[in-house]
Amino acid sequence: MPAQTIPYAPHYVPAPPTKEDLEWAELPIIDFSNAGTPEGRAELTPQVCNAMRTYGFMYIINHGLTQAQNNRIFDIADVPFTQVPEDEMKRFTADIKNTGSYRGFKPRAVWEIDNGVRDQLEHYNTHRTITELQKHPKAVQPFLPEMRAFTEYNHHHILFPILQILARGLELPEDTFTKIHGFDDKSETYLRFMKYYPRTDEDEQRSKNVWLKGHTDIGTVTILWSQPVSALQILCPDGKWRWIKHIDNAIVVNIGDSMEFLSGGFYKGTIHRVRQPPVDQQGCPRLGVFYFGSANDDVLLKPLVQSPVLQRVGIVRRFDDDKAPTQGQFRSGRTAAYGLSKLEKKNDVVEEQLIHGVPVRHYN
Repeated sequence: MPAQTIPYAPHYVPAPPTKEDLEWAELPIIDFSNAGTPEGRAELTPQVCNAMRTYGFMYIINHGLTQAQNNRIFDIADVPFTQVPEDEMKRFTADIKNTGSYRGFKPRAVWEIDNGVRDQLEHYNTHRTITELQKHPKAVQPFLPEMRAFTEYNHHHILFPILQILARGLELPEDTFTKIHGFDDKSETYLRFMKYYPRTDEDEQRSKNVWLKGHTDIGTVTILWSQPVSALQILCPDGKWRWIKHIDNAIVVNIGDSMEFLSGGFYKGTIHRVRQPPVDQQGCPRLGVFYFGSANDDVLLKPLVQSPVLQRVGIVRRFDDDKAPTQGQFRSGRTAAYGLSKLEKKNDVVEEQLIHGVPVRHYN
C-alpha cells in the first residue's frame, strides 16, 4: 500500500526560549508514562492532587505524543492565522456575546485590557468533534482529520486520566468525573489555536505590560501544550507572580473554576495572566494550542458531598448549593461577558462581575 500523505502546512518556527533570568514557578513535573493503568494512576494520585491543591498547575511529560507530532499540531495551529483571507475570516467570526460560545474566530481588539488598550490576540476555536457542529474555512479543511485525532487523544489519553486521578484524590470512584465529560455528550470542551501579537510601546505602558488580566479558567481542566515564548504567569501561594517555564513537548495543566466548585474547593482554580514576554522575545508572536475541558452542560456545579475527603476536611462554597448554575449556564455566561461587560472595581487590583450569581474576579 502507498504511504499515507498528509496535507502540506508551512512549518511554524517559534522564537527560541528566553535566556533571561526570570523568577520561575516551581511546578511539579508529572510523568504520565503509566497513567493509562489503574496502578499507574494510583501511584500518581498523591503527587497530582497535592499539585492541584497547592498550585492548581502542573507539568505533564511522557504523555504519548512525540515531538514531531507536537511540531505538526503547531504547524496546523498557525494555518487559521496565516492562510485564511481576511474576508473569509470575518465570515467565520464567532458571535461571542450573543451565543456565549467561542466557536470560530475571535479577531484582535475585541476585549479591553486596561486604560482603553485592546487585546492583540486571535483565537480559532473548534468544538472537539471538529466537523459535527461547525464549518471551517477552506484553508483549514485539509487538516480536519488530524485535528479530530488530536482532540480525541487529548480527551481520552490526557484529560480522562487527569479526571480519574482527581476523583481518586477525593476517594470517589474513578469514573466520577469522566462520566460527566463524555466526548459525545453536550458540552463545550474544545480545541483552541491562539496567537498573540506584539503591541506598541504606548499600549504596553498604558496596560502595565499586561496582555490578558489575571483570571481563573471557566471549565474543569485546561491542557496547554508548552511553547517557548514566555508570557504566562501564575499567582503563587505567597502572593508573587512567577513565570511558567517552557519544557519541550510537555503539557501545562491547570484547574478551572468548575472543578473547584465540584470539588468543594479541594482543588484550586489558580489565578494566572499573560504579560509582555521578556526582552529577548519581545517583538515575537506567541502561538498557543489548548484543550479546554468542561463538564457536560447539564451538570450542576455544586460540591460532591459524598466524597469522604470533603466530609473530613470540609467544603468551601462560593455559592449556596440551591443556587448552583449548570456548567452550560456558567460557561456561556462567562464567555459572553468576558472583556465585553462592565466590571465593578473592588480595589486597585481586583475587578468583579456576577455570572449567574457567582462572583468572578479579574486581577490587574
